[in-house]
Amino acid sequence: MSKDVKQKSLTAPDLRAKRVARTEAQLIEAASMLFCDQGYVATTLAQIAERAGVAARTVYVRFGTKAALFRRVIDQALVGDAEPVDVAHRPRIQDAMTAATLAERIEALADVSVGIAERAAPLFEVAAQSEGLEPELAEAAQAGRHSTTQLCRSFWDQAAADGHLAEGLNPEHLTVVTDVLLCADTIVHIRRTHGWSAALHRSLIVDTLTALTRRRA
Repeated sequence: MSKDVKQKSLTAPDLRAKRVARTEAQLIEAASMLFCDQGYVATTLAQIAERAGVAARTVYVRFGTKAALFRRVIDQALVGDAEPVDVAHRPRIQDAMTAATLAERIEALADVSVGIAERAAPLFEVAAQSEGLEPELAEAAQAGRHSTTQLCRSFWDQAAADGHLAEGLNPEHLTVVTDVLLCADTIVHIRRTHGWSAALHRSLIVDTLTALTRRRA
């Protein structure tokens, strides 16, 4: 086998993988825009393919169903990129678990929440509208709620283990309050009802958690 042929055989899988990743990125971007502009029901896979500049069959090959594609759009919006690393293992959430002071940890946790709100809030509104229509999306939404609850529980359990909670503070109670502040349902509610920006939501998180954990004389 010649060197050129050998080199080609070694690089072909990498080139295919790059093409697949590029196509999926185009589809996810197109889907995100259309879902936000038109809603879940009105958006079709054919429209997404056309917006992405690919054949309609490509959408089915890559994602199978509209619900599966929408879940992928949400998942990517949550973390901000296509890397296979979930929110719980991102650097800023690690700061929330390990920073030297509770104040720094609360700030980091709020940064994570505001980042998610800035990227995904419009999609959360679409998800809220479509959850009752697609069992797959309802299941995914509920799994997301459980993940948020678990993240909040881990945050306060770690804070307690590291000696950051004043005597008498209940990590379970703090978990519930934090869960309410951070969850997707709250993001949708404060956007719809109060018209708040992600930055205002961040202030609410920091101010509330700081007040609840302030050491009393």
